Amino acid sequence: MTLCVLSVAYPFAPVSRDSAGGAEQSLSLIDESLARAGHRSLVVACDGSQAAGELIPIPRTRGVIDDAERMRAYQHHRAAIRRTLEQNPVDLIHLHGLDFHEYLPPFSDDDGDDGCVPALVTLHLPPAWYPPEIFRSRRPRTLLHCVSETQRRFCPPAVTPLPVIPNGVPVDRFNLRISKRNFVFSLGRICPEKGFHLALDAALLARTPMLLAGEVFRYPAHEDYFHQEIAPRLGGRRRFIGPVGFERKRRLMAAARCLLAPSLAQETSSLVAMESLASGTPVIAFPSGALAEIIEDGVTGFLVNDEREMAEAIRAAGSLDPNVCRETARSRFSAARMIERYFDLYKRLIAGDASGIGCLSFAICYLSFVLLRRALLD
Repeated sequence: MTLCVLSVAYPFAPVSRDSAGGAEQSLSLIDESLARAGHRSLVVACDGSQAAGELIPIPRTRGVIDDAERMRAYQHHRAAIRRTLEQNPVDLIHLHGLDFHEYLPPFSDDDGDDGCVPALVTLHLPPAWYPPEIFRSRRPRTLLHCVSETQRRFCPPAVTPLPVIPNGVPVDRFNLRISKRNFVFSLGRICPEKGFHLALDAALLARTPMLLAGEVFRYPAHEDYFHQEIAPRLGGRRRFIGPVGFERKRRLMAAARCLLAPSLAQETSSLVAMESLASGTPVIAFPSGALAEIIEDGVTGFLVNDEREMAEAIRAAGSLDPNVCRETARSRFSAARMIERYFDLYKRLIAGDASGIGCLSFAICYLSFVLLRRALLD
């Protein structure tokens, strides 16, 4: 069965294997795997993206991402998706963006439901981060799913649970055997919830050099965070090196003493932690969401509660076996397994085998959102 899959990215982040975001990296792996398997892969993403299949680009935002810029991007996305559906026999739409509801077809009530293309929405972020209206959508043949058991636990029990397709990474690409060096490494989007200022503080306390890599997207809150919390902590042996490509990333991961992941958000997954373990490098992290699910404390890294404990763990990181980290990544975080599960779900959705799950998924997620919101307010 040959498939035609339309993958839709978040409008403001280019898609490639070098992307900073986990959603973009996962989309890139799916696109590459579809093309390699002989399926047709169509990708709606901003200029600067790379696709193994066919890229349908929209203009990339260069300035500050404010409300007006968001509306322009959504219009471009809706137009690109509508045009692609009109011109191609798309079997399924797979959406990855936090704002997917802004461009999920049908685009209005006038479009009707006849011939509605099945849609799969991957929730890459905590359910509470999505606007509540998405969980009340009545669009038919639409399925939400989680990427980790930790994320799923925010959903209440149900007769048919949400399917979980854990994220994965191309573990073989990170199997680089080079000598360890005395520095710690952090990588990701430079924004308040990632807590990189605490990693810099921990490296200072541990008297260990640190390299911080990542991109500062043009959101005012992200730029303010960099200038107010990151920049003042740089200097001497603590450096910010900006975005890094795949080859440089894997070399830095393989050479680092450990990876620091001080996230303050309830992580639904962490590709960077998986990549680090695949590189033979232990991960020191706060037990935020799925990070506690990924890291085996005292075996493949350490789970810590603050920057002082993180500094102590940096000193102890050399006692952990790189080969155990690699074997753990190979057995638990394989991208091939993730792709196999996505392909199976694609075929079920297209065939209509999962038609009843979609409506139930929206209902479950809405209840999850309400319960979580109440818990936070209490």
